[in-house]
Amino acid sequence: MQYDLGFIGCGHMGGALATAAARCAGVRIALSDRDGEKARTLAAALGCEAVDTRTAAAHSRYVVLGVKPQMMAELAQEIAPALADSEKLVLVSMAAGLEMASIQRMFGAYPVIRIMPNIPCAVGAGMITYCHTMDAAPHVQQYLRLMAHAGRFDRIDEGKMDAASAVAGCGPAFASLFIEALSDGGVQCGLTREQALLYARQMLLGTAQMALENGVHPAEFKDSVCSPGGSTIAGVAQLEDGAFRGTVMRAVRAACERNRELGE
Repeated sequence: MQYDLGFIGCGHMGGALATAAARCAGVRIALSDRDGEKARTLAAALGCEAVDTRTAAAHSRYVVLGVKPQMMAELAQEIAPALADSEKLVLVSMAAGLEMASIQRMFGAYPVIRIMPNIPCAVGAGMITYCHTMDAAPHVQQYLRLMAHAGRFDRIDEGKMDAASAVAGCGPAFASLFIEALSDGGVQCGLTREQALLYARQMLLGTAQMALENGVHPAEFKDSVCSPGGSTIAGVAQLEDGAFRGTVMRAVRAACERNRELGE
């Protein structure tokens, strides 16, 4: 059996990408994970096939390396013989901090596509930045077609990948903290938890969708909601007193620096 995509690692991110890929008509997907039950459960849910790691490596057109950066060298040793048996393959790495040159040193001189996805890929609303080696260029468009249901793709220079991951990859966690804080505030003001969570989630979704469609700068958007002497500007003043923007900037910088450390 030959597969279009072979996922090695079915954790949160690997599972999200596999879920998106399974929406592509006719795609053949192999799933493997050290936790075999995890791979079998996900495969059953998506209509894919659960296989061992070496089978996924040897029989997949695009081999998606979904393990943590610190586990990548061990994985390379494990699947090197299987990769050598493959006639034509492209490695797809989502490991934070690991440059394409490092992937090739570990696995061999195969074409590499490096991606930095995020969890919303699972619902088709992901933000995925990518770059690739020169020899992977002929294979990129086919990969993007297979993953079209994951969300938006943007090609960037590899030197910006750590920063992109800090914003788009880590951002869902930051946004979730904001949603939780908004809902806590709503409960404090008398809303039920269910009401507060619904309002916060839909507000963030609608704001992001409107900003994407209109291309309005965030400052202009914010000003359009802030009436003179109104409730919104009162709330904004509290956020500014708490160094909200500076704190978010420091969080992104800390995540970016950690990405770089993971690649060392």
